[in-house]
Amino acid sequence: MTELAAPLSTFMAKAVGPGDLSGLTRLSGGANMESWAFDWAGGAYVLRRAPSADYMVGRPYGHADEAALVIAAHGAGVRAPEVVGVLADNDGIGTGYVMRRVIAEVNPAKILADPPPSMLADLGRELARIHAIPAATIPAAIPLMDTAAALAELKTRFLDYGGDRPVIALAIKWCEEHLPTPAEPVLVHGDYRMGNIMVDADGLAVVLDWELAHRGDAHEDLAFGCMTVWRFGRIDHPAFGVGSLDDYFAAYEAAGGAKVDRERFHFWLVYRTLWWALGCLQMGQAWRSGADPTVERVVVGRRTAEQELDLLLLLEAEAPAAERDRALPSPSSVAPAPIGEPTNGEIVQAVRDWLADAIKPDAEGHAKFQVAVAMNALGIVKRDLDAGVRAEHRALADALLSGATTLAQPGLIAKLRRAVLDKCAVDSPKYAALARARETWGGQE
Repeated sequence: MTELAAPLSTFMAKAVGPGDLSGLTRLSGGANMESWAFDWAGGAYVLRRAPSADYMVGRPYGHADEAALVIAAHGAGVRAPEVVGVLADNDGIGTGYVMRRVIAEVNPAKILADPPPSMLADLGRELARIHAIPAATIPAAIPLMDTAAALAELKTRFLDYGGDRPVIALAIKWCEEHLPTPAEPVLVHGDYRMGNIMVDADGLAVVLDWELAHRGDAHEDLAFGCMTVWRFGRIDHPAFGVGSLDDYFAAYEAAGGAKVDRERFHFWLVYRTLWWALGCLQMGQAWRSGADPTVERVVVGRRTAEQELDLLLLLEAEAPAAERDRALPSPSSVAPAPIGEPTNGEIVQAVRDWLADAIKPDAEGHAKFQVAVAMNALGIVKRDLDAGVRAEHRALADALLSGATTLAQPGLIAKLRRAVLDKCAVDSPKYAALARARETWGGQE
């Protein structure tokens, strides 16, 4: 923090004017980039940055283009952040930009506990405004998504990661068979969901995190925030955890958005769920390679199980009715209770309890977040040691990916249901869709 203060002060003096830096604090959010809150000359600001160029490797565009896009969105009337300055190489802070800070709520759990009455209308309106941003104002570096090519890239990544998760293979094959015709491209935010918006008493205050923006199909944005994982437990409210799809679509169309195609929406719901499943696996690969050694990366790598559960729920209608009605196989056996020396699981539990009792109470800010992530990691290990559940099955994945096996095969959908239930119970036992799936499928605890 002290290393950042001096160069940031120099930058702010150039970008905004004379002042003093105070309250510099690392924000807990941000899966890939750092965010720092601070005050300068009586104003509140946020620095969004990558500490070095290494963090930007492989990205289609840099922070200068991202900032230009945010400026264009703000100028088009979107509730985007107000950018006040873009970092240069000689600023010595890395790459990034500084925005005026909006004082509002970003925590999805708090927002969804009591969403403003206008929330769904606000979400539809802002998305319609994003999709209406004039093409001439969009930086040339913002890429155009070719859906077929993007799907092929997901398939390649899947095979690179082992190609051994049957439900992911099933989803890839389904997307290949249901690829929509190209749509008239618009500016797609790419990460429009709870967690990336801020809300105040008047409703939606600002749309954050523009790093995944591209030009493409508007339905991709429409679907992303409706994924089960981004409803944060409110799975009975399919539009962002706030309300119904009918009301959301109506709000979008009333604000100038094009008429929603339900089949195209469903494709993108499956595609982006698949995309995030592979994104989770990629997080684990980043940790394994040493590119990002944080415990958060390796924990997110185990959230693939959530997306496999969701994918099966989205795709199981493809199975014949008789197969959907078939009873599940018995659950995996649980390891017997220990008698002698402490087991690996008990040692893990002891360390987790120590973190909870001795470390977490005194931790603050980002450090407190990291402790919570570490405790979650140890919980996964403890459950995994007890259950011994694995999700890999290369032969079945190959058969599904090639189309040699389909959900019409007797007993397959029941087998896949049991597998995703058992894996999600280890990796994400509090995931709301897990309880719903057990209820729907007749799965046991």
